[in-house]
Parts: sequence; C-alpha cells; structure tokens
Amino acid sequence: MIKKEILIGFIVGIIANTFGTLLYILIFSDYGIAETYSMAVQQGHVGSLLALGAVLNLAAFFGFLKIKRDYRARGVLIATLMTAFLILYYKIS
Repeated sequence: MIKKEILIGFIVGIIANTFGTLLYILIFSDYGIAETYSMAVQQGHVGSLLALGAVLNLAAFFGFLKIKRDYRARGVLIATLMTAFLILYYKIS
C-alpha cells in the first residue's frame, strides 16, 4: 500500500515537471516546443529548462502535505531529486 502511494506521488511529480517545462516554453518562448528544445540542447540549457519546470513540483508536494498524503508527497520529492540528478548530469556533460 505504501509503495503504491509513493509510486502515485512519483508519477504526479514527473507529470508536473513535464507540464511545468512545457508551460514555461509555451509562455516565455517565441518558438515552438521542438525548436526551443533543440536550441536548448545546442546552447546547453536543457538543465535550466528542467529546473524551471520543476517549480510545479512545489505545488504538488505541498498540496499532498496539506491533504495528509505524506507518502505521495514523498514520491513527488523522489521525482524532484531524480530531476536534480538529471540536471546535474546535463551541467557536468
């Protein structure tokens, strides 16, 4: 039961991060999603895009804490940490 709750939180965290990244691109970029992503890869800014998208994980995390779903909040935290390691990988390479 606990693993299921953590998995749900993890999936919500990944979806929130993806949605946040796409939302950031759509609002602040003059280009489309594919063009913005390819430019970010060329200029080495993929990690920055992921970091800005991870801001929505805050809402999911504190939302789960507010409704007393601590294990789901833990899953969102795990997704955020995985995103942080992915950002670190992009910054190093």
